[in-house]
Amino acid sequence: MWPWEHLAVGYLCYSAYSHLVARHSPRSDAVVVLVVATQLPDLVDKPLAWSLSVLPSGHSLAHSLLTAAPLSAFALALAARANRADVGVAFAVGYCSHLVGDVVYPALLGRPPNVAFLLWPVVPAPPETESPGLLAQFSRYFGDYLARLGESGLSGYVALELALLGAVFLLWLYDGMPGLPGRARVTRR
Repeated sequence: MWPWEHLAVGYLCYSAYSHLVARHSPRSDAVVVLVVATQLPDLVDKPLAWSLSVLPSGHSLAHSLLTAAPLSAFALALAARANRADVGVAFAVGYCSHLVGDVVYPALLGRPPNVAFLLWPVVPAPPETESPGLLAQFSRYFGDYLARLGESGLSGYVALELALLGAVFLLWLYDGMPGLPGRARVTRR
């Protein structure tokens, strides 16, 4: 998934939690934590695999449930201790929604879902054949993405992505645009 897709899915999940469980709109500081958490697995694994060749794959260490579960539990405990459970939930939701998105994403492109990386290193990741560097790998993937967008007609994937991004943008507006610097906190009950 692309960073904006991870963010959109994470925000949708966290906003739903905030409204249904906490009974208020997401708070700005929790949304900032959510933004970071939705990107964290890729910020760790991609550079370590693609530029430094320390990891076998861009879906390994930080994409593993063996990392995600204790890290999320630690964030929840630390936030509860600071009496800010919402921040811990934002981290856990953001991080875990990233992993779920990476499992489901291949299916949206017509491929089987990928679950093996969730148990790395117990289930070894197939090593990437080459390590061209972070920018080169990103350019290759982004070129494929742009080609998919440029295909004639509105593919199901593009339609789904546009619907998701549009809906989440409207939800974010409804929530009072949490996370923007200088925004007054708006709490909807």
